[in-house]
This record gives sequence, structure tokens and C-alpha cells, in this order.
Amino acid sequence: MKNNFLDYFKNRITINVKGKNIERFLKKLVREKIELYKIDVIHYNEINIKVNYIDLEKIVKLKTIYDVEIVEYYGLLKLKNLIRKNRLLILSIILGICLLFFLSNIIFKVEIIHNDKEIREMLKSELKRYDITTFKLKKNYNELEKIKQHILNGHKEELEWIEIEVVGTKYIIRAQERKMNSKEENVPIRNIVATKHAVLKSINAKSGDIVREINTYVKPGDVVISGDIKLNEESKAKVGAEGVIYGEVWYQTQVEFPYEYHEKKYTGKNKTVYSFKFLNNYFDLFNFKPYKQSENKEKVILGSSLLPISLVRVEQKEVIKKDKTYSEKEALNEALKLAKNKIEKNLDEKEYIISQKKLKVDARNSKIVVDVFFKVYENITGYSDIPEEIKEE
Repeated sequence: MKNNFLDYFKNRITINVKGKNIERFLKKLVREKIELYKIDVIHYNEINIKVNYIDLEKIVKLKTIYDVEIVEYYGLLKLKNLIRKNRLLILSIILGICLLFFLSNIIFKVEIIHNDKEIREMLKSELKRYDITTFKLKKNYNELEKIKQHILNGHKEELEWIEIEVVGTKYIIRAQERKMNSKEENVPIRNIVATKHAVLKSINAKSGDIVREINTYVKPGDVVISGDIKLNEESKAKVGAEGVIYGEVWYQTQVEFPYEYHEKKYTGKNKTVYSFKFLNNYFDLFNFKPYKQSENKEKVILGSSLLPISLVRVEQKEVIKKDKTYSEKEALNEALKLAKNKIEKNLDEKEYIISQKKLKVDARNSKIVVDVFFKVYENITGYSDIPEEIKEE
């Protein structure tokens, strides 16, 4: 077993021999003590012989009237011959990998995420000072931590924190603006009124008189917290009413949902992937978490017109595609979810749907149409000036 394993690495060849009286040629080889590992008779005047490569020179001297040609290599010699034949392809792959390693350590995009344009410009200027910009080599974790601290120390009044994240060949910078305590502004003299038809569910007053009760109906403009402070029906003071009121508000919405549903949704995730492209097949490099579905835009970095292989940079955007045929019951449930989402997207964290009820369901050939009634717990706080005649008293 051991000898067989070692034989695999020995330099041997198979040669093709043509000529008259092949047996005489074989006897010559035996007399010269040339080892013959395998003999395949192809024709009465043609054979294939497996020999040691080191004996090739002797065989050439003995061939005289015979035609001798190498048909196959074995062992390390085979590997060397394979490398020689494919040297251009191998060189292209090596250069591609080297280029890939280099490019994967270059930053091609710097994205600053913040709503304030002035903060973005300030961060851009600061980051540029520390070479956090495009077409520069990536910095390691410790370097980025030091840069973050330097920027925070220089802008203590503007920034609460800053984060520099490396995603592929991109820096993503997020920052939180420091909120300074501003001087309390004077609240104008006013009432707090309802902004919608509703049943009052919660009244939280900081200043002013509460003039309506919980579970009473109000319409737009009705005063709930008055800025006109009265005692025994006499106005004693006028203040700026402050507070929040919540009520039960009613909505009716109509939604449609198709039985044949097709959806393509972008997740917001994107990345740059480097791949070897062979014909129409892609072999990603270091893409350990590939997207299940994505939209791709590729650019050839290294290629050859002679070979069907190239190194490409692929910009990938992750998408979720959904194709489904719904039954009538399933379509109804999806339509109800859609109606609920339609209402909830306009609510803040303290607002919520109290209840919902189907009013009408119309099943058509290609879609289902549903009318839905909602009761919603919602902020209905509004403001109104106190009438002039009251101010003049």
C-alpha cells in the first residue's frame, strides 16, 4: 500500500511505439534493463509502454527505425506539464486573487447617515482629516476607535456618540447629535381642543382647566383643556394650556388584494462581492453569507478575450420576492392585514387599534375587495387662541 502511494509521485510516462517487429524493440529495452511497468498492444505494429521518465533518453537512442512519442505523463511530471499547458490561466487566477485581496482592503464608498446636513458636512470634513475617505486602505479596529474618540473630543457639544462600521468595502458612519437643554419658551395663551370627532379616553393637563369628561363625545374645535381660568364663572387668569388628549377615533377603509400575488421588496441590504466568472457560472470569493435573492450589477475587473473566465465585481442588492396564489379565505386574511397596516403606519408608539370589523366583502374574479371599520386610540390634541373678547375683560 505504501509503495503504491509513493509510486503515484514518481515521474513516469507512457510512450507510443510504432514500427515493424515490435517484439525485437521490447527485447532491446529489457537487455538495457529498462523497467517496463505496463504494455498495451494496440496493433501488431503499435504498442503503448509505461516506463520511467529517466529512461526516455536511452529509449530514444535505441529506437532506430521505430517512431516513439510521449502520450501521457505521471507523477509530479504530470503536474508540471499541466501547469505549463495552463500557465496563462493559472497566472490569471493568481493575479486575480492578489488583486482581489488588494481591492477587498480598499474603501470605495463612505456613507454618513444623519438627517442634519450640517452634521453630515462636519463629519465628512473630520473623517477626511483621518483618511476615512474613498480609495484609501481600510483601517483596523483600534485605529477606528482612536479616530472616533478624537472626533468626539473635538465636538463634545455637537455629538453624543459616533459609530464607524466597516461593511465590505464601505464605511458606514452613524452619529447621534447631542441635545442641549434650551431655555423654556413662553407658551402662548391658548386652549387645547379636539382635532377630530372622537370619544375622549385620556386627558393629561399640565396647565389649564379640564372642561370635558372622559367618555364624552367631542368634535373638531371643542375645548377640552381651557386656558381661561375661572372661579364662580368669573375669569381670573389666562394661561397657555398645556397637555395631551387621546380619544377613540373611527376610520373606514377599503383595501384590495389579488388572488395572484407578486411582490418584490428591497431589504435595504447591499454589498460588493468579487467573483470568478466562468462561462455563465459565478464562483464567489469570501462571500460567506450569500443573499438568497438579489439584484446584481457586475463590472469586469480582469478578463481575457481568449479565455471564458474573468474576475468581476458584483454590486448586490438583497430582495425578497414573493409569488403566491391565494384561496379566497387566505386573500381575505391578507386583505385584513393590509388594512390594519394601512392604519398602523400613521400611528405613533402610544396610539393603537382598539378593534376592527369587516363591513363588506366583495370577491371578484382576480381580487377581493374588503371594507373595514376601525376604532383607534389616537392623539387628538389641538390648539386654539382664546377669543379676543375674553382677553379684554
